Formats: sequence, structure tokens, C-alpha cells
Amino acid sequence: MRRALFHAARGQGRTTPNPMVGAVLVSSDHVVVGQGWHERAGEAHAEVHALKAAGERARGATLYVTLEPCCHVGRTGPCTQRIIDAGVARVVAAIHDPNPRVSGEGLAMLRAHGIAVDAGICEEDAARLNAAFISVQTQGRPLIVVKAATSLDARIAARKGERTAITSPEANRKSHLLRAGVDAIAVGSETVLIDDPLLTARACQRVRPLVKVVFDRRLRTPPSAALFSTRQEGPVIIFTASRSGTASGRVADLEAAGAVVLEFDSLAGAVKALLRWDVSTLLVEGGTVLQRAFAAAGLIDRVHLVVAPGMLGAEGVTWLNTEDLALSFESPVAAEARGADIWIEADVHRHR
Repeated sequence: MRRALFHAARGQGRTTPNPMVGAVLVSSDHVVVGQGWHERAGEAHAEVHALKAAGERARGATLYVTLEPCCHVGRTGPCTQRIIDAGVARVVAAIHDPNPRVSGEGLAMLRAHGIAVDAGICEEDAARLNAAFISVQTQGRPLIVVKAATSLDARIAARKGERTAITSPEANRKSHLLRAGVDAIAVGSETVLIDDPLLTARACQRVRPLVKVVFDRRLRTPPSAALFSTRQEGPVIIFTASRSGTASGRVADLEAAGAVVLEFDSLAGAVKALLRWDVSTLLVEGGTVLQRAFAAAGLIDRVHLVVAPGMLGAEGVTWLNTEDLALSFESPVAAEARGADIWIEADVHRHR
């Protein structure tokens, strides 16, 4: 199953709106005879790749798969029928599929055809790998990931309104790899005005469009902002309080620049609206006002925090305040050195 999870993770940033899935076929004499992973939505599922690699050796084998095999017809045929036809003797699934069109029916179909079925192997790892897919299926919204870089004294900038470079080249490299694995990046209008970011994944491979999102109640984003030059890599969506009245002229200018301008009355409503662009994972990068708003709305699922060794002092802009930090982060999933910085990844614990 860990081998199957390794293969599943190869689909990071590639499979949305589908889950990441890996599969490994093991013969009755304990030899791996086939393996595969879901490479892109609309293409063959992991089980199909593994079965094709195994050929006749799949008969009597055990299939280890990170997600319950599908039993419905989508853009591809049902994997359960392929498994039955191949003569697989046993299927071991890490987790059940939360999609209501499957939700236990896939495993039930396999059992009905005499195939032995087990589930729950490496369940926690498999669920975390597909947390975005699970969030969309069960909560109707993307997984929300917050990323921030701070000094040792928890400051994100030397002073308000001042662009401040904090992290090392090594940490910056990982930041772009993180962007390559999500579906959308969100910032507030203040970040656009101060940093004028491109919001792209650079120096790494990306195969899907990357959606750029700006939360801008007062429509302060200038039509000349750098992110409009990247529209060939993905759409630019601006959420604002109102499109009418005095704002209508600014809306027209932004739409002429290539933006999609939408009204929103809550963060929860806005992030749900992103599903129409197949956004399953939203990375909220800046700034602190927007990240605090997500924290206050209970919409943060995961945090990536980069801590640099320097101090910025009392005039510096703080990241999250004490109340925000009461989100109760679980023990870090990972902590590693990136150049002179420490990169910490943790999940947010709360009762859903």
C-alpha cells in the first residue's frame, strides 16, 4: 500500500477534479506484477494502468489501491468491472470513496462477484493525500492551505506597506513547488498593490491552469497589475463587494484587462464558487488581513509556515495574533531545513 501511495502522489497538481490514486498488483507468490497511477482527469485510472501492466498475471492477484475503485461511468468506464474481468482475487483499499456515486458501492460490487475485499490499510495517509478531493465531496468547498513566511519574531514585513524579502532561495524554490501542486492561489488587494506579484509557479513543471484569485472588496486592483500578464497560464478571478454603482467603471476596466469579477458576501461562498473552475485546493498566500479573515471564518485546513532566522523588530507587521493562533494546529506533519530557514507543515485541528 505504501508503494501505491507513492505512485498516487505522482499525480499532485495533475488530476483535479479527480483524486490522486495509485495501484499495485501483487501475484499469489508475492511478486509485483503491475502498478500505475492516475495521471490526469479524463485519462485511465490507476487500476487500469496496473491491470494493463500485469496482463494475464492479474488473475488470482491482490490489488492494492489507495481509493475504493469506481463503479460508475464518468469520462472513463468503471474500474470495478475491469477488476472483475481480469480475475483479481482480492482487493485492498486504503479508504472508501466519499463521492456519493461510489461511497461503498464499488467494494460491494467486488464482493458480490466473489472477490475478497479489505479496507482501511494506511487509511490516515491516504485520506491526507486526498484531503482536497474529500473536502470537495463532503463539504462542497476546496481544501484551504495557508502559506506564510515570518521572521523569528513572527513578523511578515519590516513595516506596513513595505515589501520585505524574508526567505532564502531554497525556501523560495519550495514555495514554487507548492504552487505547482495546487489549483489556485489567493491574495488580498493589499498584496497586489505592494508586491505586484505574478502568482505563477516558476522553475518547475505544471500541467494544469493555475487560477489566480484576488479578494478585493473596494476594487483597488489596477488593470496594469502584473498578474494579468499571466492569463495564458490560468484565469484571474477578482472577488469584490459590489459590481454596481460607482464600482461599475472599475469592473469594466478590470474585465477589459481579462479578469472575471464576481460579487461575494462571505469567504465561504466565494471559495465554493471556485469549484466551477475545478479548484480543489486553494493556496492563500497573502496578506495577513486575508489570512486572518480565513482563520476567523474557520476556513483554514492546512498551514505551511517558513521561519527565517532574522528578527524584524517592533515596527514589523505581525502574522497572526494570539486569537488566530488558537486555531489549534496539530503536531507538525513535517519540519525541514530549507537553506537557513525552517519549513513547517501542519494541519488545523477542529471539529468539522
